[in-house]
Amino acid sequence: MLNGAKHLILPCEVAAKSIVPAVKALMAKQLVEKHDLKQDKVAEILGISQSAVSKYTRNVRGYVIKIDKTQEIESLINQMIDLLLNGTYPREEFLRYFCQICIIIRKKGLMCQYCKKADPNIKIEECHFCLT
Repeated sequence: MLNGAKHLILPCEVAAKSIVPAVKALMAKQLVEKHDLKQDKVAEILGISQSAVSKYTRNVRGYVIKIDKTQEIESLINQMIDLLLNGTYPREEFLRYFCQICIIIRKKGLMCQYCKKADPNIKIEECHFCLT
């Protein structure tokens, strides 16, 4: 046991289960609705199945964490979509945008409740890791 902790849950693990699906859901929805792409094309672009795209666009999957009303995130998602659609796909730039989204979500405290669910021993009122 490490300093009395029963679990070693990292914020990045929680992000992988909450933020990644939320970002992919927003991207899928925008690619279908704003860019008029077919679900199979969106699936190809995002590296996911067509059924996942269908679930994302119907708000059935990927909406554990609500990020669709945050202007900063919406702007970064639009930039990521532009990179994917222009055909060059500079991976490092794309990943930087994604990491910026994750940082914004963490700094706004939007992920805290999911960390608490992952490890009930976390005292979110005392944990300020993501907020700083």
